Formats: sequence, C-alpha cells, structure tokens
Amino acid sequence: MQRTLGAIWNRPSVPGAPPPRRADVALVAVLVVCAVLEGVLRTDLTWPVASVAVTVAVLCVLPWRRTHPVAAVAAGTVVGSTLEITQHAAGLETVGMITQAALILLPYALYRWGSGPAIVVGTVLLVTGAAVSVVTGWSGPGDAIGGAVVLVLAMSIGETVRQRVTARARLLEEARARERERIARDLHDTVAHHVSAIAVRAQAGQVAPETAIESLGVIETEARRALAEMRFVVGALRDDGSPALQPAPGMDDLTTLAADDGVPAVVVRVDAMDALDDATGTALYRVAQESVANARRHARGATCVDVVVEADGDDVRMRVHDDGAATAPGHGGFGLVGMAERAAALGGTCTAGPDPAGGWTVDLTLPAGRARLPR
Repeated sequence: MQRTLGAIWNRPSVPGAPPPRRADVALVAVLVVCAVLEGVLRTDLTWPVASVAVTVAVLCVLPWRRTHPVAAVAAGTVVGSTLEITQHAAGLETVGMITQAALILLPYALYRWGSGPAIVVGTVLLVTGAAVSVVTGWSGPGDAIGGAVVLVLAMSIGETVRQRVTARARLLEEARARERERIARDLHDTVAHHVSAIAVRAQAGQVAPETAIESLGVIETEARRALAEMRFVVGALRDDGSPALQPAPGMDDLTTLAADDGVPAVVVRVDAMDALDDATGTALYRVAQESVANARRHARGATCVDVVVEADGDDVRMRVHDDGAATAPGHGGFGLVGMAERAAALGGTCTAGPDPAGGWTVDLTLPAGRARLPR
C-alpha cells in the first residue's frame, strides 16, 4: 500500500501540456454567453446575478486546466462551494446552473496532465466540493450517486487517455532507439571497412616503398571517409552484447529487392552517378527495403513497385512508388518513424504518403556524400 501511494505521489506531470489556445478562448466565450442567457431565462435560480458571476468566474479558468490543473480545480471548487455554503447558511435553496456542467473538464485535465501531488490535492478538493454540493443541495441518494459516477468517469477517462498516450510515446522512443542501434551497426561496418583498407595500404607501403605515395593517397581518402561516418556513430545507442555484425547492404544490393519473392513485382532503376559513400548507400537500401515490404503488405491490388534512384544536384534522391490502393498506416507499426530517423541521422529527409496520382509514394533525399576513390 505504501509503495502504491509512493508511486502515485512521485508521479511526474505529463510533459508537453498545451498552453491556452484560441479554441479554449472560443469555448469559454460560448459558455459565458450560455451562462448569461441561462441566468436571464431561468426563474428558479436563488441568486441569478451571483450564480452567473460565479459561473463565469470558474469558466474563465478552463484555458489553464492543462498547464495548471490543480490551480484550476482549486479555483472552480472554492468559488463554487463558497456560493453554495453562503446560500445554505442564509436558509435558501441551492440551485446549480446547467452551464457549470462544462467544469467536468477540470477532473479530466487533472488526471490527464497533473503530477502525483497535483492529483492527490486536486482529488481531495473535488471530493470536498462534491460533498458540499450534496449537503447543501440534498435531493436524494440518486443525485448523489449520479454525481459521483460522473466525477469518477471523468477522472477515469483522463487517466486512460494519459496511459495510452504515454504508452504510445514509449513505443515510439523504443522504435527510435532500435533504429539508432541499427544505424550504428551499419555505420560500424562501413567504418571498419575504411580502417581495414588503411591498414592494408599502410602495410603495402612498408613492404614496397615505391607504392608509398599511392598508398598515402588512399589512406588519406579512407581516413576522411571514416571520420565523416564516425560523426554519425557518435550518440547512437547500442547494447554491449551485440551479436556478430554482418556487412551492411548498400546500393549494389538494391537489385536484390526485385528478386525477392512476392507480389507485386519490383522494378529498380538507378541513375548513373559517382560512387556514394557506404553510409548513404546503406540508408538508400534500408529505406527501399522497408518501402517495398510495406507495399507488399499494405498496398491493395498493387501490380508493381517502382524504385528510382537518381542524382539531384548535390543530393541523391530515391522515389519508391506503388500503384495499389493506398491505406492509412496503422498505429502499431514504426517503419515510417524508422525511415525518418535514418534520413535525419544523415542530414536528409524522408516523406511518405498517398500519391495524388494514385498509390503510395516514399520520397527520400540525402546528401550525396560521393566518394571519388583512386582506382
């Protein structure tokens, strides 16, 4: 029990709570108008002017319900309860305004965005306010039970939405971490290749001094490429106990996608260009691989997937397009997130979505990073 209470109390607030927006201001404006009209039209209100004034005051805190949930709950509860207690003390019947039903947003926001201490304090305030309403305006157990059910339901919905959004964010972060680890593995292979070439050339220069000048040129080129690709490795996370690494696929492996079994067929066209560095080639292959796999899984009625790689100034661009009926990506997959992460790691961009001409298109643009090596 103590552990449960401690976990609730130490719970952090949800980051990214939206500040007051135009929609909040518009909502409050509409509710204020409704409150004024209700005060004018209803004849059963004990103190119409005071009831409207209190309702307008508590409605004005709604725009801050996400960023300051416990303060909003406190303001709404204290102001409303003060009027009810005053009316009850004067021997008058307490009659609530229908417009105050919008205040159900306060317990929802408290559980959706609040920290542990805010939830505990806010819940105490809400329960106290509900108890004051029941005592001052008692009309039978039915209304008391109904009000409690509505209050608990609002809290439960807020907590459910919070848990789902948090779980989704956690899954996205795990997907990003997995993609960074895969990038690290791919880049490790390319860097290891360059370092191996440097070692071989250095040994050759020692054995045959007449080839030293040529070897130094190759060593310089390989060292520059290794250093450039090491920049992408820095910051990428990977587990210590990684399995043995296989050579990373690259541009030359794109044609293997066409040979893969499955429908639809894959057509790969590569424009003539200078040799790309290994990191860029690996990124092109990985994005093409994911795009083709997605087309085969999700494109209804597709007969062909077209993969086109071409030079675009100082960049290299790849377009993967299928002619099937496009379907919206599901919430369970993270392939598109992974492709965007890979492109961003190399300083490029990757977009995917339905094509106006039909089908689904993935556009990838990367800095070319062309390597002109001595042959």
